[in-house]
Amino acid sequence: MTVKRALLSVSNKEGIVSLAKQLVELGVEIISTGGTKKTLEEAGVPVIGISDVTGFPEILDGRVKTLHPIIHGGLLAIRDNERHQNELREHHITPIDLVVVNLYPFQQTIAKSDVTFAEAIENIDIGGPTMLRAAAKNHQYVTVVVDPADYDAVVQELKEHGDVSAEMKLKLAAKVFRHTAAYDAMIAEYLTNKTGEEYPESFTITFEKKQSLRYGENPHQTAAFYQKPLGSSFSIAKAAQLHGKELSYNNINDANAALQLVKEFAEPAAVAVKHMNPCGVGIGATIYEAFIKAYEADPTSIFGGIIALNREVDKDTAEKMHEIFLEIIIAPSFSSEALDILTQKKNIRLLTVDFTAPDTNEKLLVSVQGGLLVQEADTRTLSDGEIKVVTKREPTEQEWESLQFAWKVVKHVKSNAIVLAKDGMTIGVGAGQMNRVGAAKIAIEQAGEKAKGAVLASDAFFPMDDTVEAAAKAGITAIIQPGGSIRDADSIKKADEYGIAMVFTGIRHFKH
Repeated sequence: MTVKRALLSVSNKEGIVSLAKQLVELGVEIISTGGTKKTLEEAGVPVIGISDVTGFPEILDGRVKTLHPIIHGGLLAIRDNERHQNELREHHITPIDLVVVNLYPFQQTIAKSDVTFAEAIENIDIGGPTMLRAAAKNHQYVTVVVDPADYDAVVQELKEHGDVSAEMKLKLAAKVFRHTAAYDAMIAEYLTNKTGEEYPESFTITFEKKQSLRYGENPHQTAAFYQKPLGSSFSIAKAAQLHGKELSYNNINDANAALQLVKEFAEPAAVAVKHMNPCGVGIGATIYEAFIKAYEADPTSIFGGIIALNREVDKDTAEKMHEIFLEIIIAPSFSSEALDILTQKKNIRLLTVDFTAPDTNEKLLVSVQGGLLVQEADTRTLSDGEIKVVTKREPTEQEWESLQFAWKVVKHVKSNAIVLAKDGMTIGVGAGQMNRVGAAKIAIEQAGEKAKGAVLASDAFFPMDDTVEAAAKAGITAIIQPGGSIRDADSIKKADEYGIAMVFTGIRHFKH
């Protein structure tokens, strides 16, 4: 056995007794600290206390116990360096060959709703990360384990070879540095949030792997899905999947887009999404009515779409959904009858999300080649704007209801974006165009005759009056847009010419 001495000090006691017993059977001497030492002693495992090794007591309520040259000399000594070995003998230091450490539960501590700042600070581990980093740096000679999932593999190699392979030591060391980096990133984020500093000089974040994905946007691209450790509960990352095959990269993107839009509505609402854009949105007195409107908004594009609803899926709605091919349905819940109907299709994914959970405003991150763009989420609503009717005619009550509905939708459409709406449903969506009038023409063409008497929402101002002209010729009667163009007067004049009511919000909703 090359491994002669092991240091065990864990917050998570899962599997530690079994590991220790197997190490002892292999002739390994175990040293340990505080709670871990007590756990091992109670299980009948022979163990030497850290204080017996260092000749110095644990002090400051356990804040200082392993921070000692006797420990770190044993971890960091290069085994085939003669000078190092002479110094170990001179100072009576025994090498430590195996380190098993996991850290104070900082993440679990700050996740508690009633956690105090003092409690959070006390759960910042110092000695643990120091030992892990020391052992991982010297991984050529020291095996370091931070994850209980690795215990069995380490023991197996010790039983078969009397040592751990260089390949596994390197993998375990890399895992340690990932672990301590994530741990420090979480502490940095917590303390930075406490200071109120939004964009610090360095931006360190951490995510936990939720699942490997079959592929990315295309089959030739690899991908994985990571979630924020303490991210919003109102999210696809925290959704429960009740049925269907696992989500793909594009599924997750589209599902997130659908969820972000449907949360805009308090009344029963249904959203259909394809390729990150809503193809149909409806509201109604019931979730069935809302879904029928979302479906009728674009019966072609909804095929293979992602549906999000903000009410329980009932039997009638499920029967209607069962008639068409859908990839995903997201809702707060499904009735038992709805589940019986929808699960008849093997592959459809059924997800539930807690719509009552607080929706935390997390920063939005977009990777670019060599960098990262970070911005706050676009959470502004009409109540945050400066609403002005800029035309001679004001919107009717019915038009105003449609304008408010269309404004909520256009916020979630890729720019340049135009949305036409009437009677609580979208009837035309123009998305992702290089010019605004082009987006309007797509939405108008989709709406056809339904455009007569409809309203139009634009995510940004009109640079010229051509969009108003196109809207008027299609029979649109009211427009909502941010305003702010140097040629606003031209658009206002054109709206007045056709008797269109136009509202400025003072809020732009670009979405790239």
